[in-house]
Amino acid sequence: MRTALPQAWIAVDKWQLVALANQIVTEVRQRVTRDQLGRRGTSRDPVWVNRRLLLTGAEHLSTKQWRRLTAMLDRADPTEEIGAACVKEHLRLLLAESEPSKIRWRLADFYDAALDAAMPETTRLPTTIQTWWPAILVALTEQIANARTGGFNRIIKQAKGVGCSYRNLDNYQRRILSQIAVTRPLRSAA
Repeated sequence: MRTALPQAWIAVDKWQLVALANQIVTEVRQRVTRDQLGRRGTSRDPVWVNRRLLLTGAEHLSTKQWRRLTAMLDRADPTEEIGAACVKEHLRLLLAESEPSKIRWRLADFYDAALDAAMPETTRLPTTIQTWWPAILVALTEQIANARTGGFNRIIKQAKGVGCSYRNLDNYQRRILSQIAVTRPLRSAA
């Protein structure tokens, strides 16, 4: 990338980072359940039943859902590891900032929360953030996202799947362009 486009800014997609954080919450939930019960979670287990609440952004939870989540964590999380895995909320707060001084504070809060959690899963996330920090900072300060590219990539994959491996490259390109024309309305330049 750097040799082909040396002036290009590389930005990480915020959605991908939140998805990574949610995956960590899921891994901790599954590990704790296996350690406590010696098996996978089932519909009888409160942690498994409320797994979606663990992945939902804090600001999207109703008061009733908050009460249910905290009661479940008090009852079914004696090690407090599942609750500590919600380092993802600190990451989400960081990703919501665009002002450099606030970004620094949120980053420090995120690293503190990850250190306090002290689990293998939660130490992996800060390492990833540190590795990709220049691209994350570009995404935060410049409000750049690659969602449009991701959307086009999805359309291309769908066209390829429907076409069952095109043998003629021209037909494949036509199919992709026609799918983009159908799914993406033409926008005015203004």
